[in-house]
Amino acid sequence: MNSKILRFTVAIILVCSLLLVSFGSVAAAPPPDGAPGLARSIEVKERHAETLLGVSGVAGVGVGHNKAGNPAVIIFTETPGVRGLPAFLDGVPVVTRVSGKIFAQPRPDNPGKPPKPDEPDLTPTDRWPRPVPIGVSTGHPDITAGTIGARVTDGTNVYALSNNHVYANENSADIGDAVLQPGAYDGGINPDDSIGTLYDFVPIDLNGSNMVDAAIALSSTGDIGNATPADGYGAPKSGTADAFIGMKVIKYGRTTGQTKGRVYAIHATVNVSYDFGVAQFVEQIIITSGTFSAGGDSGSLVVVDSKRSEDHHKAIGLLFAGSSLYTIANPIEPVLSAFGVTIDGE
Repeated sequence: MNSKILRFTVAIILVCSLLLVSFGSVAAAPPPDGAPGLARSIEVKERHAETLLGVSGVAGVGVGHNKAGNPAVIIFTETPGVRGLPAFLDGVPVVTRVSGKIFAQPRPDNPGKPPKPDEPDLTPTDRWPRPVPIGVSTGHPDITAGTIGARVTDGTNVYALSNNHVYANENSADIGDAVLQPGAYDGGINPDDSIGTLYDFVPIDLNGSNMVDAAIALSSTGDIGNATPADGYGAPKSGTADAFIGMKVIKYGRTTGQTKGRVYAIHATVNVSYDFGVAQFVEQIIITSGTFSAGGDSGSLVVVDSKRSEDHHKAIGLLFAGSSLYTIANPIEPVLSAFGVTIDGE
């Protein structure tokens, strides 16, 4: 072999080697932007939510983080061992979590949080002097009891904010019906314990998608205040904030009083069981831990718990459902927009 042919052969070998190294590196490297982003995960979740919720035993689908801290689709199941669930969807990782069955929460299963030695004698289940604080027992005369979420205003009137299933008895109440404090389960009597009348509610649709479970009762500043009892966080701010994964939150409710938690998933689609059927809700906020709420806390306002943030004590959601492991809240902006009101807070 002469020197020209030898040099040509060596050149070809070097070029091929470089190409192989280059292709090999591209194949082994992660995508240019790293793991799939939050927007991509939301898009994939929306594309597959209907199919996933059609799997027997799936209670909900949202977007959260996996163990590596990357955005992921979160599938919530009623029981362990639900089969046929993917590990990835269109390249986005999937995490499966047992949530248990999700219920609307107007069914108190205990008398409420007892007072501590250094707390006032009154508890959230008692009849409070008027004006009553937010975060205490309330309800339509025909239901058990839920929670007053906030005092809201349209600029002229003030209203008590809670859930449809607390103030409108799952679509079956009439406008003008009394709302009580405390709720009937806690000894409230109609009309003696009335703090207002049902003014408006968003109907719950069992055959379509819902975003809010909400109602307002026409009241007055003489009947309802704008802050929690003294052992709570005080008055919420009038502004609102958007929930994000990992956000620290706090609420005050009829059954568990003041509790703290974190946003675990957002943009969730969940199936919620009511007395009159199962309704699907979209764009929901899922909060952990399981001690954040219990039956009777429905209607509680969920606010930001971060003193270092300008959003501290701004509302992010209206609690309405949950299981023994997770709490579900409506995003607050669609709730307020439905009635043309703002939070009458700090």
